[in-house]
Amino acid sequence: MKRPTSQQRIGPRTLFRSLAWLRICAIAGQSTAVLVCALWMRLDIPLLPLMVGIGLLAVFAVFAAWRLAQPWPIRQWETILHVGIDTLVLGYLLHFTGGASNPFITLLLVPIALSAAALSVNAVLAVAALVGAAYAVLLFWNVPLPVSMHSTGGFSLHVLGMGVNFVIMAVLLGFFINRLARAVRLQQLEVQRVRERALRDEGILAIATQAAGAAHELNTPLATMRTLLPELRREHATDTALSDDLTLLEGQVDRCRTILREMVAFGKAQLSQEPEQLTVDSFIHGCLERFQLLRPEADLALALDQEAARTVLRTPPGLRHALLNLLNNAADASALKQSQAVALTVRRDSGWLELIVADHGPGFSDTDELSVLGQSQKLTGLGIGLALAEATAERLEGELIATNTGSGAQMRLRLPLSVIAAS
Repeated sequence: MKRPTSQQRIGPRTLFRSLAWLRICAIAGQSTAVLVCALWMRLDIPLLPLMVGIGLLAVFAVFAAWRLAQPWPIRQWETILHVGIDTLVLGYLLHFTGGASNPFITLLLVPIALSAAALSVNAVLAVAALVGAAYAVLLFWNVPLPVSMHSTGGFSLHVLGMGVNFVIMAVLLGFFINRLARAVRLQQLEVQRVRERALRDEGILAIATQAAGAAHELNTPLATMRTLLPELRREHATDTALSDDLTLLEGQVDRCRTILREMVAFGKAQLSQEPEQLTVDSFIHGCLERFQLLRPEADLALALDQEAARTVLRTPPGLRHALLNLLNNAADASALKQSQAVALTVRRDSGWLELIVADHGPGFSDTDELSVLGQSQKLTGLGIGLALAEATAERLEGELIATNTGSGAQMRLRLPLSVIAAS
Protein backbone atom coordinates (compact mmCIF):
# COMPACT_ATOMS: atom_id res chain seq x y z
CA MET A 1 0.00 0.00 0.00
CA LYS A 2 3.01 2.24 0.19
CA ARG A 3 3.17 4.40 -2.88
CA PRO A 4 6.30 4.51 -5.04
CA THR A 5 8.06 7.84 -4.92
CA SER A 6 9.62 7.88 -8.31
CA GLN A 7 9.02 11.10 -10.20
CA GLN A 8 10.52 10.05 -13.52
CA ARG A 9 8.28 10.60 -16.56
CA ILE A 10 8.69 9.97 -20.25
CA GLY A 11 8.67 13.08 -22.44
CA PRO A 12 10.69 16.26 -23.05
CA ARG A 13 12.13 16.50 -19.52
CA THR A 14 13.37 12.91 -19.55
CA LEU A 15 15.02 13.42 -22.95
CA PHE A 16 16.39 16.77 -21.75
CA ARG A 17 18.05 15.03 -18.80
CA SER A 18 19.43 12.26 -21.01
CA LEU A 19 20.84 14.84 -23.42
CA ALA A 20 22.57 16.65 -20.55
CA TRP A 21 24.41 13.47 -19.50
CA LEU A 22 25.12 12.53 -23.10
CA ARG A 23 26.54 16.00 -23.76
CA ILE A 24 29.00 15.63 -20.88
CA CYS A 25 30.10 12.24 -22.21
CA ALA A 26 30.46 13.73 -25.70
CA ILE A 27 32.66 16.59 -24.46
CA ALA A 28 34.96 14.18 -22.65
CA GLY A 29 35.11 11.75 -25.58
CA GLN A 30 35.62 14.42 -28.23
CA SER A 31 38.37 16.16 -26.26
CA THR A 32 40.17 12.86 -25.74
CA ALA A 33 39.85 11.85 -29.40
CA VAL A 34 41.10 15.20 -30.73
CA LEU A 35 44.07 15.37 -28.36
CA VAL A 36 45.07 11.76 -29.02
CA CYS A 37 44.92 12.24 -32.80
CA ALA A 38 46.75 15.58 -32.76
CA LEU A 39 49.39 15.05 -30.04
CA TRP A 40 49.97 11.30 -29.83
CA MET A 41 49.20 10.07 -33.34
CA ARG A 42 50.58 13.28 -34.94
CA LEU A 43 47.72 13.58 -37.43
CA ASP A 44 47.44 16.86 -39.31
CA ILE A 45 44.01 17.99 -38.11
CA PRO A 46 42.90 21.61 -37.39
CA LEU A 47 43.31 21.52 -33.61
CA LEU A 48 42.23 25.08 -32.80
CA PRO A 49 38.83 25.02 -34.60
CA LEU A 50 38.06 21.64 -33.07
CA MET A 51 38.85 22.79 -29.52
CA VAL A 52 36.78 25.96 -30.09
CA GLY A 53 33.80 23.80 -31.09
CA ILE A 54 34.22 21.56 -28.03
CA GLY A 55 34.56 24.64 -25.80
CA LEU A 56 31.31 26.10 -27.15
CA LEU A 57 29.59 22.78 -26.47
CA ALA A 58 30.93 22.85 -22.89
CA VAL A 59 29.51 26.36 -22.36
CA PHE A 60 26.17 25.20 -23.69
CA ALA A 61 26.31 22.14 -21.39
CA VAL A 62 26.64 24.47 -18.37
CA PHE A 63 23.61 26.45 -19.54
CA ALA A 64 21.60 23.25 -20.13
CA ALA A 65 22.44 21.99 -16.62
CA TRP A 66 21.25 25.29 -15.15
CA ARG A 67 18.06 25.13 -17.20
CA LEU A 68 17.37 21.59 -16.03
CA ALA A 69 17.54 22.74 -12.40
CA GLN A 70 14.84 25.39 -12.92
CA PRO A 71 11.21 24.63 -11.96
CA TRP A 72 9.78 25.88 -15.27
CA PRO A 73 8.24 23.20 -17.48
CA ILE A 74 10.40 22.00 -20.35
CA ARG A 75 8.57 22.27 -23.66
CA GLN A 76 9.01 20.01 -26.63
CA TRP A 77 10.29 22.81 -28.85
CA GLU A 78 12.98 23.57 -26.29
CA THR A 79 14.14 19.96 -26.33
CA ILE A 80 14.23 20.00 -30.14
CA LEU A 81 16.34 23.18 -29.99
CA HIS A 82 18.87 21.48 -27.71
CA VAL A 83 18.98 18.44 -30.00
CA GLY A 84 19.56 20.79 -32.92
CA ILE A 85 22.45 22.55 -31.19
CA ASP A 86 24.09 19.23 -30.32
CA THR A 87 23.67 18.09 -33.92
CA LEU A 88 25.16 21.32 -35.32
CA VAL A 89 28.17 21.13 -33.01
CA LEU A 90 28.75 17.49 -33.94
CA GLY A 91 28.41 18.41 -37.63
CA TYR A 92 30.90 21.26 -37.12
CA LEU A 93 33.45 18.86 -35.61
CA LEU A 94 32.87 16.30 -38.37
CA HIS A 95 33.32 19.02 -41.00
CA PHE A 96 36.93 19.52 -39.88
CA THR A 97 37.61 15.76 -39.66
CA GLY A 98 36.57 14.34 -43.01
CA GLY A 99 32.82 14.92 -43.04
CA ALA A 100 30.82 11.89 -44.16
CA SER A 101 34.02 9.84 -44.51
CA ASN A 102 34.72 10.10 -40.78
CA PRO A 103 34.10 6.72 -39.07
CA PHE A 104 32.13 8.54 -36.33
CA ILE A 105 29.54 9.93 -38.78
CA THR A 106 26.93 7.46 -37.51
CA LEU A 107 26.83 9.34 -34.19
CA LEU A 108 24.37 11.62 -35.99
CA LEU A 109 21.82 8.81 -35.59
CA VAL A 110 21.83 9.08 -31.78
CA PRO A 111 19.61 12.23 -31.61
CA ILE A 112 17.04 10.53 -33.85
CA ALA A 113 16.98 7.38 -31.69
CA LEU A 114 16.57 9.34 -28.45
CA SER A 115 13.92 11.64 -29.91
CA ALA A 116 11.92 8.68 -31.22
CA ALA A 117 11.67 7.29 -27.69
CA ALA A 118 10.45 10.49 -26.03
CA LEU A 119 8.96 13.00 -28.49
CA SER A 120 6.04 13.20 -30.88
CA VAL A 121 6.17 12.03 -34.49
CA ASN A 122 6.41 15.59 -35.81
CA ALA A 123 9.31 16.33 -33.48
CA VAL A 124 11.13 13.17 -34.58
CA LEU A 125 10.61 14.14 -38.22
CA ALA A 126 12.06 17.59 -37.51
CA VAL A 127 15.12 16.08 -35.87
CA ALA A 128 15.53 13.57 -38.70
CA ALA A 129 15.31 16.38 -41.29
CA LEU A 130 17.99 18.35 -39.45
CA VAL A 131 20.29 15.33 -39.20
CA GLY A 132 19.70 14.48 -42.86
CA ALA A 133 20.56 18.04 -43.89
CA ALA A 134 23.74 17.93 -41.80
CA TYR A 135 24.76 14.64 -43.42
CA ALA A 136 24.09 15.99 -46.91
CA VAL A 137 26.23 19.07 -46.22
CA LEU A 138 29.05 16.94 -44.82
CA LEU A 139 29.05 14.83 -47.98
CA PHE A 140 30.13 17.77 -50.14
CA TRP A 141 31.62 20.33 -47.77
CA ASN A 142 34.34 19.13 -45.39
CA VAL A 143 38.00 19.25 -44.59
CA PRO A 144 39.47 15.91 -45.76
CA LEU A 145 41.21 13.65 -43.29
CA PRO A 146 44.97 13.33 -43.53
CA VAL A 147 46.14 11.15 -46.43
CA SER A 148 47.71 8.69 -44.00
CA MET A 149 44.24 7.68 -42.87
CA HIS A 150 43.55 6.27 -46.34
CA SER A 151 46.94 4.76 -47.04
CA THR A 152 47.54 1.04 -46.95
CA GLY A 153 49.09 1.25 -43.53
CA GLY A 154 46.55 3.74 -42.30
CA PHE A 155 43.50 1.80 -43.45
CA SER A 156 43.71 -0.25 -40.29
CA LEU A 157 43.45 3.02 -38.36
CA HIS A 158 40.20 3.85 -40.16
CA VAL A 159 38.84 0.40 -39.37
CA LEU A 160 39.91 0.88 -35.75
CA GLY A 161 37.93 4.13 -35.68
CA MET A 162 34.89 2.31 -37.01
CA GLY A 163 35.26 -0.28 -34.26
CA VAL A 164 35.51 2.39 -31.58
CA ASN A 165 32.46 4.11 -33.07
CA PHE A 166 30.52 0.83 -32.98
CA VAL A 167 31.30 0.37 -29.29
CA ILE A 168 30.30 3.97 -28.52
CA MET A 169 27.03 3.62 -30.41
CA ALA A 170 26.21 0.33 -28.68
CA VAL A 171 26.86 1.75 -25.21
CA LEU A 172 25.01 5.01 -25.81
CA LEU A 173 21.96 3.47 -27.42
CA GLY A 174 21.81 0.60 -24.93
CA PHE A 175 22.14 2.80 -21.85
CA PHE A 176 20.02 5.80 -22.78
CA ILE A 177 17.29 3.90 -24.60
CA ASN A 178 17.05 1.63 -21.55
CA ARG A 179 16.59 4.69 -19.33
CA LEU A 180 13.85 6.03 -21.58
CA ALA A 181 12.14 2.64 -21.74
CA ARG A 182 12.27 2.42 -17.95
CA ALA A 183 10.59 5.82 -17.77
CA VAL A 184 7.84 4.48 -20.05
CA ARG A 185 7.26 1.51 -17.74
CA LEU A 186 7.16 3.76 -14.68
CA GLN A 187 4.62 6.01 -16.36
CA GLN A 188 2.44 3.05 -17.26
CA LEU A 189 2.52 1.90 -13.63
CA GLU A 190 1.60 5.40 -12.47
CA VAL A 191 -1.30 5.55 -14.91
CA GLN A 192 -2.51 2.20 -13.60
CA ARG A 193 -2.29 3.43 -10.00
CA VAL A 194 -4.19 6.61 -10.87
CA ARG A 195 -6.89 4.55 -12.55
CA GLU A 196 -7.17 2.25 -9.53
CA ARG A 197 -7.45 5.25 -7.20
CA ALA A 198 -10.11 6.79 -9.44
CA LEU A 199 -12.14 3.58 -9.40
CA ARG A 200 -11.78 3.35 -5.62
CA ASP A 201 -12.84 6.98 -5.17
CA GLU A 202 -15.87 6.39 -7.38
CA GLY A 203 -16.81 3.46 -5.17
CA ILE A 204 -16.35 5.54 -2.04
CA LEU A 205 -18.50 8.31 -3.53
CA ALA A 206 -21.22 5.80 -4.40
CA ILE A 207 -21.14 4.41 -0.85
CA ALA A 208 -21.27 7.95 0.58
CA THR A 209 -24.28 8.78 -1.59
CA GLN A 210 -26.09 5.63 -0.47
CA ALA A 211 -25.14 6.35 3.15
CA ALA A 212 -26.60 9.86 2.94
CA GLY A 213 -29.85 8.50 1.54
CA ALA A 214 -29.97 5.74 4.14
CA ALA A 215 -29.33 8.22 6.96
CA HIS A 216 -32.23 10.36 5.81
CA GLU A 217 -34.58 7.38 5.50
CA LEU A 218 -33.54 5.78 8.82
CA ASN A 219 -34.19 8.89 10.87
CA THR A 220 -37.99 8.47 10.74
CA PRO A 221 -38.20 4.79 11.83
CA LEU A 222 -35.60 5.41 14.53
CA ALA A 223 -37.70 8.28 15.88
CA THR A 224 -40.76 6.01 15.87
CA MET A 225 -38.93 3.26 17.76
CA ARG A 226 -37.53 5.77 20.23
CA THR A 227 -41.11 6.87 20.98
CA LEU A 228 -42.60 3.36 21.27
CA LEU A 229 -39.85 1.66 23.30
CA PRO A 230 -40.42 3.62 26.57
CA GLU A 231 -44.17 2.89 26.30
CA LEU A 232 -43.52 -0.82 25.77
CA ARG A 233 -41.14 -0.82 28.73
CA ARG A 234 -43.82 0.75 30.95
CA GLU A 235 -46.47 -1.72 29.76
CA HIS A 236 -44.22 -4.67 30.59
CA ALA A 237 -42.61 -3.32 33.72
CA THR A 238 -43.42 -6.55 35.58
CA ASP A 239 -41.54 -8.68 33.04
CA THR A 240 -37.97 -8.09 34.18
CA ALA A 241 -36.27 -9.99 31.35
CA LEU A 242 -38.30 -8.25 28.64
CA SER A 243 -37.84 -4.88 30.32
CA ASP A 244 -34.07 -5.33 30.31
CA ASP A 245 -34.12 -6.28 26.63
CA LEU A 246 -36.23 -3.24 25.80
CA THR A 247 -33.83 -1.01 27.75
CA LEU A 248 -30.92 -2.43 25.79
CA LEU A 249 -32.79 -1.95 22.52
CA GLU A 250 -33.60 1.64 23.50
CA GLY A 251 -29.90 2.27 24.09
CA GLN A 252 -29.04 0.83 20.69
CA VAL A 253 -31.62 3.08 19.03
CA ASP A 254 -30.10 6.11 20.78
CA ARG A 255 -26.69 5.00 19.59
CA CYS A 256 -27.95 4.79 16.01
CA ARG A 257 -29.38 8.30 16.25
CA THR A 258 -26.07 9.56 17.60
CA ILE A 259 -24.22 7.95 14.69
CA LEU A 260 -26.59 9.60 12.21
CA ARG A 261 -26.03 12.99 13.84
CA GLU A 262 -22.27 12.46 13.61
CA MET A 263 -22.61 11.62 9.93
CA VAL A 264 -24.44 14.90 9.33
CA ALA A 265 -21.88 16.82 11.39
CA PHE A 266 -19.07 15.13 9.45
CA GLY A 267 -20.62 16.18 6.15
CA LYS A 268 -21.01 19.79 7.32
CA ALA A 269 -17.37 19.83 8.47
CA GLN A 270 -16.26 18.54 5.08
CA LEU A 271 -18.24 21.24 3.27
CA SER A 272 -17.01 24.04 5.54
CA GLN A 273 -13.37 22.98 5.10
CA GLU A 274 -12.68 24.19 8.63
CA PRO A 275 -10.88 21.43 10.53
CA GLU A 276 -10.99 21.55 14.30
CA GLN A 277 -7.79 22.42 16.16
CA LEU A 278 -6.78 20.30 19.11
CA THR A 279 -3.71 18.59 20.49
CA VAL A 280 -2.72 15.09 19.46
CA ASP A 281 -3.33 14.00 23.06
CA SER A 282 -6.95 15.22 22.98
CA PHE A 283 -7.51 13.79 19.51
CA ILE A 284 -6.16 10.34 20.42
CA HIS A 285 -8.05 10.07 23.69
CA GLY A 286 -11.26 11.19 21.99
CA CYS A 287 -10.82 8.44 19.41
CA LEU A 288 -10.05 5.85 22.09
CA GLU A 289 -13.15 6.75 24.07
CA ARG A 290 -15.25 6.18 20.97
CA PHE A 291 -13.40 2.93 20.24
CA GLN A 292 -13.99 1.61 23.77
CA LEU A 293 -17.72 2.27 23.34
CA LEU A 294 -17.69 0.37 20.04
CA ARG A 295 -15.43 -2.46 21.23
CA PRO A 296 -15.59 -2.68 25.04
CA GLU A 297 -14.01 -6.15 24.96
CA ALA A 298 -10.80 -4.90 23.32
CA ASP A 299 -7.63 -4.72 25.45
CA LEU A 300 -6.04 -1.54 24.10
CA ALA A 301 -2.45 -0.52 24.90
CA LEU A 302 -1.47 3.09 24.13
CA ALA A 303 2.06 4.43 23.72
CA LEU A 304 1.93 8.20 23.19
CA ASP A 305 5.14 10.13 22.67
CA GLN A 306 5.13 13.32 24.78
CA GLU A 307 6.49 15.45 21.96
CA ALA A 308 3.75 14.20 19.69
CA ALA A 309 1.10 14.65 22.41
CA ARG A 310 1.77 18.40 22.58
CA THR A 311 1.48 18.88 18.83
CA VAL A 312 -1.57 20.91 17.80
CA LEU A 313 -3.41 19.51 14.79
CA ARG A 314 -5.76 21.00 12.27
CA THR A 315 -7.65 17.72 12.42
CA PRO A 316 -9.40 16.82 9.15
CA PRO A 317 -12.82 15.21 9.70
CA GLY A 318 -11.81 11.95 7.99
CA LEU A 319 -8.75 11.32 10.16
CA ARG A 320 -10.78 10.22 13.19
CA HIS A 321 -12.74 7.70 11.14
CA ALA A 322 -9.54 6.40 9.51
CA LEU A 323 -7.98 5.71 12.92
CA LEU A 324 -11.16 4.07 14.23
CA ASN A 325 -11.30 1.84 11.15
CA LEU A 326 -7.71 0.71 11.72
CA LEU A 327 -8.37 0.02 15.42
CA ASN A 328 -11.57 -1.86 14.64
CA ASN A 329 -9.82 -4.00 12.00
CA ALA A 330 -7.01 -4.73 14.45
CA ALA A 331 -9.53 -5.88 17.08
CA ASP A 332 -11.18 -8.18 14.53
CA ALA A 333 -7.81 -9.58 13.46
CA SER A 334 -6.78 -10.31 17.06
CA ALA A 335 -10.12 -12.04 17.68
CA LEU A 336 -9.24 -14.53 14.92
CA LYS A 337 -6.41 -15.73 17.17
CA GLN A 338 -8.55 -15.70 20.32
CA SER A 339 -6.90 -12.51 21.51
CA GLN A 340 -8.27 -9.12 22.50
CA ALA A 341 -4.98 -7.22 22.39
CA VAL A 342 -4.64 -4.10 20.24
CA ALA A 343 -1.71 -1.67 20.43
CA LEU A 344 -1.63 1.97 19.32
CA THR A 345 1.66 3.87 19.09
CA VAL A 346 1.71 7.59 18.37
CA ARG A 347 5.00 9.34 17.71
CA ARG A 348 6.73 12.07 15.74
CA ASP A 349 9.31 11.08 13.16
CA SER A 350 11.08 14.17 11.80
CA GLY A 351 8.34 16.00 9.90
CA TRP A 352 5.80 13.17 10.12
CA LEU A 353 3.17 12.06 12.61
CA GLU A 354 2.95 8.27 12.81
CA LEU A 355 -0.12 6.38 14.04
CA ILE A 356 0.87 2.71 14.33
CA VAL A 357 -1.84 0.11 15.00
CA ALA A 358 -0.69 -3.44 15.78
CA ASP A 359 -2.73 -6.58 16.36
CA HIS A 360 -2.12 -10.18 17.41
CA GLY A 361 -3.90 -11.75 14.46
CA PRO A 362 -2.78 -14.00 11.59
CA GLY A 363 -1.19 -11.14 9.63
CA PHE A 364 -1.37 -10.47 5.91
CA SER A 365 -0.61 -13.06 3.28
CA ASP A 366 1.45 -12.26 0.19
CA THR A 367 -1.67 -12.31 -1.99
CA ASP A 368 -3.87 -10.05 0.16
CA GLU A 369 -5.28 -7.02 -1.66
CA LEU A 370 -5.44 -4.69 1.30
CA SER A 371 -7.26 -1.75 -0.22
CA VAL A 372 -9.67 -3.30 -2.70
CA LEU A 373 -13.01 -1.65 -2.11
CA GLY A 374 -15.82 -4.04 -1.27
CA GLN A 375 -13.59 -7.04 -0.52
CA SER A 376 -12.99 -8.17 3.04
CA GLN A 377 -11.24 -11.07 4.69
CA LYS A 378 -13.83 -10.94 7.52
CA LEU A 379 -17.18 -12.71 7.30
CA THR A 380 -18.95 -9.64 8.73
CA GLY A 381 -16.83 -7.00 6.99
CA LEU A 382 -17.94 -4.67 4.23
CA GLY A 383 -14.42 -4.29 2.83
CA ILE A 384 -14.28 -0.48 3.01
CA GLY A 385 -12.30 0.19 6.23
CA LEU A 386 -8.78 0.01 4.80
CA ALA A 387 -9.85 1.60 1.52
CA LEU A 388 -11.25 4.60 3.38
CA ALA A 389 -8.15 4.82 5.58
CA GLU A 390 -5.85 4.75 2.56
CA ALA A 391 -7.98 7.35 0.75
CA THR A 392 -7.70 9.61 3.80
CA ALA A 393 -3.91 9.14 3.89
CA GLU A 394 -3.58 10.05 0.21
CA ARG A 395 -5.82 13.09 0.58
CA LEU A 396 -3.56 14.34 3.38
CA GLU A 397 -0.39 13.63 1.31
CA GLY A 398 0.55 10.76 3.62
CA GLU A 399 0.79 7.01 3.24
CA LEU A 400 -0.62 3.83 4.77
CA ILE A 401 1.92 1.03 5.11
CA ALA A 402 0.97 -2.55 5.95
CA THR A 403 3.60 -4.92 7.36
CA ASN A 404 3.69 -8.21 9.25
CA THR A 405 5.30 -8.55 12.66
CA GLY A 406 6.27 -11.60 14.63
CA SER A 407 2.93 -11.60 16.45
CA GLY A 408 0.50 -10.24 13.86
CA ALA A 409 0.11 -7.31 11.50
CA GLN A 410 0.93 -3.63 11.75
CA MET A 411 -0.71 -0.70 9.99
CA ARG A 412 1.32 2.52 9.93
CA LEU A 413 -0.49 5.72 9.04
CA ARG A 414 2.14 8.40 8.28
CA LEU A 415 0.97 11.98 7.83
CA PRO A 416 3.11 15.06 7.09
CA LEU A 417 2.97 17.65 9.87
CA SER A 418 3.24 20.36 7.25
CA VAL A 419 -0.30 19.39 6.17
CA ILE A 420 -2.06 18.48 9.41
CA ALA A 421 -0.24 20.51 12.09
CA ALA A 422 -1.47 23.96 13.09
CA SER A 423 0.96 26.73 12.19
